[in-house]
Amino acid sequence: MIKSYSAKGKKLYEVFVKSKDQTGKQVARRKRNITSERKAKDIEFQFKTELASLSGNDPVWTWKKWHEECLKRMQYNRKQSTIAGYSGQLNKWLPTEWKEKEVGQISKANVFKLLFEDIGGQVTEHTRKSLLKMLRRIFEMAVEEGLIATNPTKGIAVKLPQREQKVLTADEAQLFLKAARETDHRFYPIWTLALMTGMRSGEMYALKWSDVDLDAGIIAVNKQWTSKDGFGPTKTREARAVPISPELKVFLAERKLKAEGEFVLPHLREWTNGEQAQVTREFCRSIEITEVKFHDLRATFITNMLAQGVPLVTVMAIVGHRKMSTTDVYLRLAGVNVKGATEKLGYSLPKAMTDNVLQLIPSDSIA
Repeated sequence: MIKSYSAKGKKLYEVFVKSKDQTGKQVARRKRNITSERKAKDIEFQFKTELASLSGNDPVWTWKKWHEECLKRMQYNRKQSTIAGYSGQLNKWLPTEWKEKEVGQISKANVFKLLFEDIGGQVTEHTRKSLLKMLRRIFEMAVEEGLIATNPTKGIAVKLPQREQKVLTADEAQLFLKAARETDHRFYPIWTLALMTGMRSGEMYALKWSDVDLDAGIIAVNKQWTSKDGFGPTKTREARAVPISPELKVFLAERKLKAEGEFVLPHLREWTNGEQAQVTREFCRSIEITEVKFHDLRATFITNMLAQGVPLVTVMAIVGHRKMSTTDVYLRLAGVNVKGATEKLGYSLPKAMTDNVLQLIPSDSIA
Protein backbone atom coordinates (compact mmCIF):
# COMPACT_ATOMS: atom_id res chain seq x y z
CA MET A 1 0.00 0.00 0.00
CA ILE A 2 1.05 3.61 -0.55
CA LYS A 3 0.57 6.39 1.99
CA SER A 4 1.42 10.06 1.70
CA TYR A 5 2.65 12.26 4.54
CA SER A 6 4.26 15.66 5.08
CA ALA A 7 7.76 16.29 6.37
CA LYS A 8 9.49 19.67 6.51
CA GLY A 9 6.84 21.17 4.26
CA LYS A 10 7.25 18.51 1.57
CA LYS A 11 4.82 15.82 0.47
CA LEU A 12 6.45 12.40 0.70
CA TYR A 13 5.28 8.83 0.22
CA GLU A 14 5.67 5.55 2.08
CA VAL A 15 5.34 2.08 0.53
CA PHE A 16 4.50 -0.97 2.64
CA VAL A 17 3.96 -4.44 1.18
CA LYS A 18 3.62 -7.72 3.12
CA SER A 19 3.22 -11.37 2.18
CA LYS A 20 4.26 -14.87 3.28
CA ASP A 21 7.25 -16.92 2.15
CA GLN A 22 7.20 -20.62 1.27
CA THR A 23 7.39 -21.61 4.97
CA GLY A 24 4.37 -19.50 5.85
CA LYS A 25 6.45 -16.88 7.62
CA GLN A 26 5.25 -13.31 7.15
CA VAL A 27 7.68 -11.06 5.29
CA ALA A 28 7.35 -7.37 4.54
CA ARG A 29 9.05 -4.54 2.70
CA ARG A 30 8.82 -0.86 3.63
CA LYS A 31 10.34 2.32 2.21
CA ARG A 32 9.81 5.94 3.25
CA ASN A 33 10.88 9.40 2.04
CA ILE A 34 9.85 8.73 -1.56
CA THR A 35 9.58 12.04 -3.38
CA SER A 36 6.84 11.26 -5.93
CA GLU A 37 3.78 9.08 -6.31
CA ARG A 38 5.17 7.67 -9.55
CA LYS A 39 8.36 6.48 -7.82
CA ALA A 40 6.25 5.03 -5.01
CA LYS A 41 4.22 3.05 -7.55
CA ASP A 42 7.39 1.66 -9.13
CA ILE A 43 8.79 0.65 -5.74
CA GLU A 44 5.49 -0.99 -4.78
CA PHE A 45 5.64 -3.06 -7.96
CA GLN A 46 9.23 -4.12 -7.21
CA PHE A 47 8.32 -5.14 -3.66
CA LYS A 48 5.30 -7.16 -4.82
CA THR A 49 7.39 -8.94 -7.45
CA GLU A 50 10.13 -9.72 -4.92
CA LEU A 51 7.71 -11.08 -2.29
CA ALA A 52 5.84 -13.13 -4.87
CA SER A 53 9.16 -14.77 -5.73
CA LEU A 54 9.82 -15.58 -2.04
CA SER A 55 6.41 -17.21 -1.73
CA GLY A 56 7.03 -19.35 -4.79
CA ASN A 57 4.13 -17.71 -6.61
CA ASP A 58 5.90 -15.67 -9.26
CA PRO A 59 3.24 -13.69 -11.12
CA VAL A 60 2.65 -14.62 -14.74
CA TRP A 61 2.61 -11.39 -16.73
CA THR A 62 0.37 -11.86 -19.70
CA TRP A 63 0.13 -9.10 -22.28
CA LYS A 64 -3.28 -8.11 -20.92
CA LYS A 65 -2.08 -7.84 -17.29
CA TRP A 66 1.12 -6.01 -18.21
CA HIS A 67 -0.72 -3.60 -20.53
CA GLU A 68 -3.14 -2.74 -17.71
CA GLU A 69 -0.25 -2.27 -15.26
CA CYS A 70 1.51 0.09 -17.69
CA LEU A 71 -1.65 2.16 -18.13
CA LYS A 72 -1.87 2.56 -14.32
CA ARG A 73 1.71 3.79 -14.16
CA MET A 74 1.21 6.23 -17.00
CA GLN A 75 -1.37 8.05 -14.88
CA TYR A 76 1.53 9.76 -13.07
CA ASN A 77 3.49 11.14 -16.03
CA ARG A 78 1.33 11.08 -19.17
CA LYS A 79 -1.58 13.12 -20.45
CA GLN A 80 -5.01 11.50 -20.37
CA SER A 81 -5.22 11.73 -24.16
CA THR A 82 -1.95 9.80 -24.44
CA ILE A 83 -3.16 7.10 -22.05
CA ALA A 84 -6.41 6.86 -24.01
CA GLY A 85 -4.35 6.22 -27.15
CA TYR A 86 -2.30 3.47 -25.48
CA SER A 87 -5.54 1.87 -24.34
CA GLY A 88 -7.87 2.35 -27.30
CA GLN A 89 -5.50 1.86 -30.23
CA LEU A 90 -3.71 -1.20 -28.82
CA ASN A 91 -6.96 -2.88 -27.75
CA LYS A 92 -8.45 -2.16 -31.16
CA TRP A 93 -5.68 -3.54 -33.35
CA LEU A 94 -3.88 -6.21 -31.30
CA PRO A 95 -5.00 -9.82 -31.98
CA THR A 96 -7.08 -11.63 -29.33
CA GLU A 97 -4.41 -14.32 -28.87
CA TRP A 98 -1.98 -11.71 -27.52
CA LYS A 99 -4.11 -11.06 -24.43
CA GLU A 100 -3.33 -14.29 -22.56
CA LYS A 101 0.12 -14.71 -24.03
CA GLU A 102 3.04 -14.14 -21.66
CA VAL A 103 4.92 -10.93 -22.42
CA GLY A 104 8.16 -12.87 -22.82
CA GLN A 105 6.60 -15.14 -25.44
CA ILE A 106 5.75 -12.32 -27.84
CA SER A 107 8.51 -12.35 -30.43
CA LYS A 108 9.84 -9.92 -32.99
CA ALA A 109 8.14 -12.04 -35.67
CA ASN A 110 4.79 -11.62 -33.86
CA VAL A 111 5.19 -7.84 -33.82
CA PHE A 112 6.24 -7.72 -37.47
CA LYS A 113 3.31 -9.94 -38.51
CA LEU A 114 0.86 -7.72 -36.62
CA LEU A 115 2.10 -4.45 -38.13
CA PHE A 116 2.72 -5.49 -41.73
CA GLU A 117 0.41 -8.47 -42.32
CA ASP A 118 -2.50 -8.68 -39.87
CA ILE A 119 -3.60 -5.05 -40.02
CA GLY A 120 -2.16 -4.63 -43.52
CA GLY A 121 -3.93 -1.93 -45.48
CA GLN A 122 -6.51 -1.27 -42.76
CA VAL A 123 -4.47 1.60 -41.30
CA THR A 124 -2.41 4.50 -42.60
CA GLU A 125 1.37 4.49 -42.30
CA HIS A 126 1.07 7.15 -39.58
CA THR A 127 -1.20 4.86 -37.53
CA ARG A 128 1.17 1.93 -38.10
CA LYS A 129 4.10 4.02 -36.89
CA SER A 130 2.09 5.18 -33.87
CA LEU A 131 1.22 1.57 -32.94
CA LEU A 132 4.88 0.58 -33.18
CA LYS A 133 5.82 3.47 -30.89
CA MET A 134 3.26 2.36 -28.28
CA LEU A 135 4.34 -1.29 -28.44
CA ARG A 136 7.98 -0.26 -28.12
CA ARG A 137 7.26 1.70 -24.93
CA ILE A 138 5.18 -1.10 -23.34
CA PHE A 139 7.92 -3.65 -24.00
CA GLU A 140 10.60 -1.19 -22.87
CA MET A 141 8.85 -0.90 -19.52
CA ALA A 142 8.91 -4.71 -19.29
CA VAL A 143 12.66 -4.66 -19.96
CA GLU A 144 13.15 -2.03 -17.23
CA GLU A 145 11.33 -4.27 -14.74
CA GLY A 146 13.34 -7.33 -15.73
CA LEU A 147 10.29 -9.20 -17.08
CA ILE A 148 11.97 -9.69 -20.47
CA ALA A 149 15.59 -9.53 -21.58
CA THR A 150 15.18 -7.75 -24.92
CA ASN A 151 12.58 -5.58 -26.61
CA PRO A 152 10.95 -7.51 -29.50
CA THR A 153 10.28 -4.25 -31.39
CA LYS A 154 14.02 -3.57 -31.70
CA GLY A 155 15.07 -3.20 -35.33
CA ILE A 156 11.52 -2.78 -36.65
CA ALA A 157 10.78 0.51 -38.38
CA VAL A 158 7.93 2.13 -40.27
CA LYS A 159 8.93 4.59 -42.97
CA LEU A 160 6.48 7.38 -43.66
CA PRO A 161 6.04 8.86 -47.13
CA GLN A 162 7.69 12.28 -47.15
CA ARG A 163 5.06 15.01 -47.07
CA GLU A 164 5.52 17.85 -49.52
CA GLN A 165 6.05 20.90 -47.35
CA LYS A 166 4.50 24.03 -48.79
CA VAL A 167 5.55 27.53 -47.79
CA LEU A 168 4.84 31.06 -48.93
CA THR A 169 7.60 33.08 -50.52
CA ALA A 170 8.42 36.41 -48.90
CA ASP A 171 6.39 38.22 -51.61
CA GLU A 172 3.44 35.86 -51.15
CA ALA A 173 3.51 36.30 -47.37
CA GLN A 174 3.47 40.07 -47.87
CA LEU A 175 0.50 39.83 -50.25
CA PHE A 176 -1.26 37.39 -47.90
CA LEU A 177 -1.09 39.79 -44.93
CA LYS A 178 -1.95 42.84 -47.05
CA ALA A 179 -5.07 41.19 -48.50
CA ALA A 180 -6.15 39.88 -45.09
CA ARG A 181 -5.89 43.35 -43.56
CA GLU A 182 -7.62 45.14 -46.43
CA THR A 183 -10.55 42.71 -46.28
CA ASP A 184 -10.59 42.84 -42.47
CA HIS A 185 -10.50 39.05 -42.43
CA ARG A 186 -11.42 37.59 -39.03
CA PHE A 187 -8.20 35.49 -39.04
CA TYR A 188 -5.93 38.46 -39.79
CA PRO A 189 -4.63 38.88 -36.19
CA ILE A 190 -3.99 35.13 -35.89
CA TRP A 191 -2.25 34.88 -39.26
CA THR A 192 -0.13 37.92 -38.41
CA LEU A 193 1.17 36.42 -35.19
CA ALA A 194 1.82 33.08 -36.93
CA LEU A 195 3.89 34.66 -39.71
CA MET A 196 5.73 37.07 -37.40
CA THR A 197 6.62 34.62 -34.60
CA GLY A 198 6.51 31.07 -35.97
CA MET A 199 4.51 29.99 -32.90
CA ARG A 200 2.45 26.79 -32.98
CA SER A 201 -1.33 27.08 -33.24
CA GLY A 202 -1.98 25.85 -29.69
CA GLU A 203 0.68 28.21 -28.29
CA MET A 204 -0.98 31.22 -29.90
CA TYR A 205 -4.42 30.08 -28.73
CA ALA A 206 -3.13 29.98 -25.13
CA LEU A 207 -1.19 33.26 -25.32
CA LYS A 208 -2.21 35.84 -22.71
CA TRP A 209 -1.27 39.50 -22.40
CA SER A 210 0.64 38.60 -19.23
CA ASP A 211 3.01 36.62 -21.50
CA VAL A 212 3.77 39.65 -23.69
CA ASP A 213 6.41 42.14 -22.57
CA LEU A 214 6.31 44.99 -25.08
CA ASP A 215 9.01 46.98 -23.26
CA ALA A 216 11.48 44.10 -23.34
CA GLY A 217 10.28 43.03 -26.79
CA ILE A 218 9.73 39.42 -25.75
CA ILE A 219 6.86 36.91 -25.88
CA ALA A 220 7.08 34.19 -23.23
CA VAL A 221 5.85 30.91 -24.73
CA ASN A 222 5.13 28.61 -21.81
CA LYS A 223 1.84 26.82 -22.55
CA GLN A 224 -0.44 25.56 -25.27
CA TRP A 225 -4.04 24.52 -25.82
CA THR A 226 -5.30 21.32 -27.45
CA SER A 227 -8.85 20.14 -27.98
CA LYS A 228 -8.06 16.90 -26.12
CA ASP A 229 -6.21 18.19 -23.06
CA GLY A 230 -7.16 21.85 -22.84
CA PHE A 231 -4.45 24.18 -21.50
CA GLY A 232 -1.12 22.65 -20.54
CA PRO A 233 2.66 22.81 -21.13
CA THR A 234 4.14 23.33 -24.59
CA LYS A 235 4.75 20.41 -26.95
CA THR A 236 8.34 20.06 -25.72
CA ARG A 237 7.30 20.88 -22.12
CA GLU A 238 9.85 23.70 -22.17
CA ALA A 239 9.32 27.46 -22.08
CA ARG A 240 11.04 29.75 -24.57
CA ALA A 241 11.25 33.42 -25.52
CA VAL A 242 10.23 34.77 -28.93
CA PRO A 243 11.57 38.22 -29.91
CA ILE A 244 9.08 40.87 -31.02
CA SER A 245 10.01 42.78 -34.18
CA PRO A 246 9.33 46.56 -34.33
CA GLU A 247 6.39 45.99 -36.72
CA LEU A 248 4.88 43.31 -34.51
CA LYS A 249 5.34 45.57 -31.47
CA VAL A 250 3.16 48.23 -33.09
CA PHE A 251 0.57 45.62 -34.06
CA LEU A 252 0.41 44.18 -30.52
CA ALA A 253 0.31 47.62 -28.91
CA GLU A 254 -2.71 48.53 -31.04
CA ARG A 255 -4.46 45.28 -30.13
CA LYS A 256 -3.72 45.74 -26.43
CA LEU A 257 -5.44 49.13 -26.42
CA LYS A 258 -8.61 47.43 -27.66
CA ALA A 259 -8.21 44.26 -25.58
CA GLU A 260 -11.28 43.13 -23.69
CA GLY A 261 -9.96 39.95 -22.12
CA GLU A 262 -6.80 38.15 -20.98
CA PHE A 263 -6.09 36.42 -24.30
CA VAL A 264 -4.12 38.13 -27.07
CA LEU A 265 -6.04 36.55 -29.94
CA PRO A 266 -9.76 35.92 -30.53
CA HIS A 267 -10.83 32.30 -29.99
CA LEU A 268 -12.76 32.01 -33.25
CA ARG A 269 -15.16 29.11 -33.66
CA GLU A 270 -13.25 27.71 -36.67
CA TRP A 271 -9.99 27.84 -34.72
CA THR A 272 -11.49 26.12 -31.68
CA ASN A 273 -13.00 23.42 -33.92
CA GLY A 274 -9.71 22.79 -35.74
CA GLU A 275 -10.86 24.23 -39.07
CA GLN A 276 -8.07 26.83 -39.38
CA ALA A 277 -6.25 24.87 -42.11
CA GLN A 278 -9.27 24.94 -44.40
CA VAL A 279 -9.89 28.66 -43.79
CA THR A 280 -6.24 29.47 -44.57
CA ARG A 281 -6.16 27.35 -47.73
CA GLU A 282 -9.39 28.88 -49.06
CA PHE A 283 -8.09 32.42 -48.51
CA CYS A 284 -4.84 31.62 -50.35
CA ARG A 285 -6.90 30.26 -53.24
CA SER A 286 -9.02 33.41 -53.33
CA ILE A 287 -5.98 35.68 -53.75
CA GLU A 288 -4.22 33.22 -56.12
CA ILE A 289 -1.07 32.38 -54.15
CA THR A 290 0.36 29.03 -53.03
CA GLU A 291 -2.40 27.17 -51.19
CA VAL A 292 -0.88 26.53 -47.76
CA LYS A 293 -2.44 25.22 -44.57
CA PHE A 294 -2.37 27.02 -41.24
CA HIS A 295 0.65 25.08 -39.92
CA ASP A 296 2.55 25.98 -43.11
CA LEU A 297 2.64 29.60 -41.89
CA ARG A 298 5.05 28.40 -39.18
CA ALA A 299 7.13 26.71 -41.90
CA THR A 300 7.03 29.96 -43.89
CA PHE A 301 8.42 31.86 -40.89
CA ILE A 302 11.23 29.32 -40.43
CA THR A 303 12.30 29.13 -44.09
CA ASN A 304 12.26 32.91 -44.53
CA MET A 305 14.31 33.38 -41.35
CA LEU A 306 16.89 30.90 -42.61
CA ALA A 307 16.88 32.45 -46.09
CA GLN A 308 17.70 35.83 -44.51
CA GLY A 309 20.79 34.32 -42.88
CA VAL A 310 19.55 33.90 -39.30
CA PRO A 311 21.75 31.17 -37.71
CA LEU A 312 20.19 27.72 -37.46
CA VAL A 313 20.61 27.53 -33.67
CA THR A 314 18.85 30.87 -33.25
CA VAL A 315 15.89 29.75 -35.34
CA MET A 316 15.73 26.51 -33.34
CA ALA A 317 15.55 28.46 -30.08
CA ILE A 318 12.82 30.79 -31.36
CA VAL A 319 10.51 28.08 -32.73
CA GLY A 320 11.18 25.49 -30.03
CA HIS A 321 12.91 22.75 -31.99
CA ARG A 322 14.89 20.34 -29.81
CA LYS A 323 16.65 18.46 -32.61
CA MET A 324 18.73 20.06 -35.33
CA SER A 325 17.44 17.42 -37.76
CA THR A 326 13.94 18.93 -37.42
CA THR A 327 15.11 22.39 -38.48
CA ASP A 328 17.37 20.90 -41.19
CA VAL A 329 14.25 20.03 -43.18
CA TYR A 330 13.44 23.75 -43.45
CA LEU A 331 17.07 24.55 -44.19
CA ARG A 332 16.88 22.35 -47.28
CA LEU A 333 13.51 23.82 -48.19
CA ALA A 334 14.95 27.34 -48.04
CA GLY A 335 17.88 26.26 -50.21
CA VAL A 336 20.34 27.99 -47.88
CA ASN A 337 22.66 25.01 -47.70
CA VAL A 338 23.10 24.84 -51.50
CA LYS A 339 22.84 28.53 -52.42
CA GLY A 340 25.76 29.65 -54.58
CA ALA A 341 27.17 26.14 -54.96
CA THR A 342 26.76 26.09 -58.76
CA GLU A 343 28.87 29.24 -59.02
CA LYS A 344 31.91 27.15 -58.09
CA LEU A 345 31.90 24.79 -61.08
CA GLY A 346 35.26 24.08 -62.67
CA TYR A 347 33.91 24.95 -66.10
CA SER A 348 31.79 27.71 -67.69
CA LEU A 349 29.78 28.61 -70.78
CA PRO A 350 31.57 30.15 -73.79
CA LYS A 351 31.91 33.92 -73.27
CA ALA A 352 30.03 34.91 -76.44
CA MET A 353 26.98 32.93 -75.30
CA THR A 354 26.90 34.44 -71.78
CA ASP A 355 27.29 37.97 -73.19
CA ASN A 356 24.29 37.45 -75.49
CA VAL A 357 22.18 36.13 -72.61
CA LEU A 358 23.15 38.96 -70.27
CA GLN A 359 22.00 41.52 -72.82
CA LEU A 360 18.50 40.02 -72.62
CA ILE A 361 18.36 40.27 -68.80
CA PRO A 362 17.55 43.64 -67.21
CA SER A 363 20.53 44.93 -65.22
CA ASP A 364 18.51 45.26 -62.02
CA SER A 365 17.74 41.51 -62.04
CA ILE A 366 21.41 40.52 -62.24
CA ALA A 367 22.40 42.18 -58.96
